[in-house]
Amino acid sequence: MKFDRYNSSLLPQNLNPKNPPRPLRGRDQLNLPPSNSKMREEKKQQLKMAEEQMQLLRSKATELLLREEWKDCVHAYSQYISLCQDQISSTDTLLEADQLHKIRKSICLALSNRAEARSRLRDFSKALEDCDQALQIDSNHFKTLFCKGKILLNLNRYSIAMECFRVALLDPQANGSSQSVNGYLEKCKKLDLLSKTGAFDLSDWIVNGFRGKSPELAEYTGAVQIRKSEISGRGLFTTKNMDAGTLVLVTKAIATERSILPGKDLSEDAQLVMWKNFIDKVADLSTKCNKTGNLISKLSTGEDEDGLEVPDICLFRPETEEKSHPVEIEMGKMLAILDVNSLAEDAVSTKVLGKNNDYYGVGLWFLASFINHSCCPNARRLHVGDYLIVHACRDIKAGEEITFAYFDPLSPLDKRKEMSMTWGIQCKCKRCNFEEELWSKKEAREIEIGLERGMDVGGIVYRLEEEMRRWMVRGRERAYLRASFWSAYSEAYRSDRTMKRWGRRIPAMDAVVDSIVDVVGSHERLLKIFTEGMKKNGGLIGMERALKLCRGVYGKIVKKQAMRTLLDFHD
Repeated sequence: MKFDRYNSSLLPQNLNPKNPPRPLRGRDQLNLPPSNSKMREEKKQQLKMAEEQMQLLRSKATELLLREEWKDCVHAYSQYISLCQDQISSTDTLLEADQLHKIRKSICLALSNRAEARSRLRDFSKALEDCDQALQIDSNHFKTLFCKGKILLNLNRYSIAMECFRVALLDPQANGSSQSVNGYLEKCKKLDLLSKTGAFDLSDWIVNGFRGKSPELAEYTGAVQIRKSEISGRGLFTTKNMDAGTLVLVTKAIATERSILPGKDLSEDAQLVMWKNFIDKVADLSTKCNKTGNLISKLSTGEDEDGLEVPDICLFRPETEEKSHPVEIEMGKMLAILDVNSLAEDAVSTKVLGKNNDYYGVGLWFLASFINHSCCPNARRLHVGDYLIVHACRDIKAGEEITFAYFDPLSPLDKRKEMSMTWGIQCKCKRCNFEEELWSKKEAREIEIGLERGMDVGGIVYRLEEEMRRWMVRGRERAYLRASFWSAYSEAYRSDRTMKRWGRRIPAMDAVVDSIVDVVGSHERLLKIFTEGMKKNGGLIGMERALKLCRGVYGKIVKKQAMRTLLDFHD
């Protein structure tokens, strides 16, 4: 074949005379990929760039931590941890042992800092996960152990928290912080003992007029269990005899919401804002903690009470770690649960101690949610900070159900029926059933009408006592009626003029109060009239009886001197 002219386009690119080929050398002669040294150099450059990026991200995360911008801090540390893990997985063949150790150490610290930020957001479950991951890298990492201990202490898991603080003290880094760690360790020991013994004592705080911080309390569960209730659904029952004042349980709120009282009442708008904030808090916590979400889902919605499962009380103890999957609670169900189970701090069976007294508050306490209403209650509750203390307000027999008065037990049947409708319950206790039958009598209705019309209270008390003799009403049934007409009795005992006229024909005040306490427990109004009588009669009414009544109102968490201080509040 002949060519008219030289056509360079027909030649391969590397044979083009205008672009002569470079001489082949070494690996190029064999058509091999770039050398390992070149690849290694490129990888080093990539690693260097990644390290610079990681350094910038770590600085940003640390700055956010110091500025207490917790959400952004969690996000920044998450990015940093992810980048570190990518470095390990993609460059492990190039990383020297010391480099790998350095990155793993950085991940450990980042997990610890992220746990701190998450704990500040009350996302305790994820915070504990971060701590556990960090401790897998370094089982004795001081900062992580210290953080985990504080989280567990916040969750009232005292014994596990103690172990974290003990191990943390073994780390050389603890030297500068040993005093702080020892402080937490001693606090755990104290609270762990309280949680096991229930040996609470608020005496000093009360005698000092509730000044300063409220005392540190611990969760405590006494001799009680959850069982099916004849009153409604499930209830809390004693497993041993308890005398008045005995501690039943101490429990910390899952969430609370409070507002300063501008006067005696909180406006409807303010209550709605409180309620919305409270719902948001509980809903948020139910998603952050699997155990909290699961326990909330076990509470009643007010429907199908008889078909509800009876949970083991151990599930509600803070030391019990439930390994369960997250439960998503639909908002309609959440609203129903909170409507049925939330407790207001101004309830009739409640006394608020300390600075909470200036607030109107609402909260959710798990075990207290199982306590049903009775017009013959046997328990009262105290609120101290976010803790709720339940104690016996009268003697309770083993196997008896623990009950609160949702509304005033020292009120007539008609008033209690009206309040029952407001609460959406129908009380069928022995007292209500007895009074329902008795109120069919004409004389009983006349006594009630006379009280409503403002007739002489001495005459009303005298007629009621006479009618009870004629009706052969004795013992507890007599006490039921005295409790229902307590307003007449108390007004009569307070009036010198009435007592001068009727005093010899009506029973003595202390006898009436004792009989009422036997059926409805100690009550502030009963305590008040006792202290008034002591003041008026120069101590003729025994101080020991007044202190016993005081124990029924406030429990056995205070000594005699503090009890006397509380009695002074009722003068």
